[in-house]
Amino acid sequence: MSHKKTWLPLTLVLATLVTSTGLFAQNAHEGFVKIFDGKTLNGWDADTNFWRVQNGVIIGEVTPAKQPQANTFIIWTGGQPADFEFKAEYRISADGNSGVQYRSEELKDIRHALKGYQADIDGGNVYTGQNYEERGRGFLAWRGQKALLKTGVEKPIITGSVGNTDTLKKYIKKGWNQIHIIAKGNKFQHFINGVLMSETVDEDADHRKANGVIGLQLHVLPKMKVEYRNIYIKQ
Repeated sequence: MSHKKTWLPLTLVLATLVTSTGLFAQNAHEGFVKIFDGKTLNGWDADTNFWRVQNGVIIGEVTPAKQPQANTFIIWTGGQPADFEFKAEYRISADGNSGVQYRSEELKDIRHALKGYQADIDGGNVYTGQNYEERGRGFLAWRGQKALLKTGVEKPIITGSVGNTDTLKKYIKKGWNQIHIIAKGNKFQHFINGVLMSETVDEDADHRKANGVIGLQLHVLPKMKVEYRNIYIKQ
């Protein structure tokens, strides 16, 4: 029997940590605080026409009969973190568009609307994992990109790659997935199921944000549904 060591790609090693239901091992949340109690919207602010709790899950839903004025967010009221890690499990309908917004600010003229960095999620996995700044600079880093934002430079500067976008897409499952955001200083990393999807470094002194609120997005669409559970933060 050969004793030669075989080294697996890091993305493959991380992906194997996920169980068949999209859940990570319990010790993966060491040092994190759970910010959704699984029963109520305590600690969250939302338009309850569109957001509810059911069977231990936060559900956001748009129907033809119930349409929001703008993209509407359920906003965590526990603080405006600067450096942090965020983890949650999500499931989204095939026609859905959502995401986790962070270091964001609430709009004064539209309730439950936010502007800021967003780790995108969509049912078709065209955008899932990228960094998009809602009501701001738009696309900052597509899935697979390492991007640098500079003061006075209109478009992101692509400095490298974290993988091919189609290859990375294969790590995104039908059903439940885990999203993991690491924000440290001016560097932002988005992971899906333990695999790095995009990385953004924001050196744009005119537009970057040092801290802000966290919110989960429900997009204006004819219909869609998104679910979140097991929501944690570490500051």
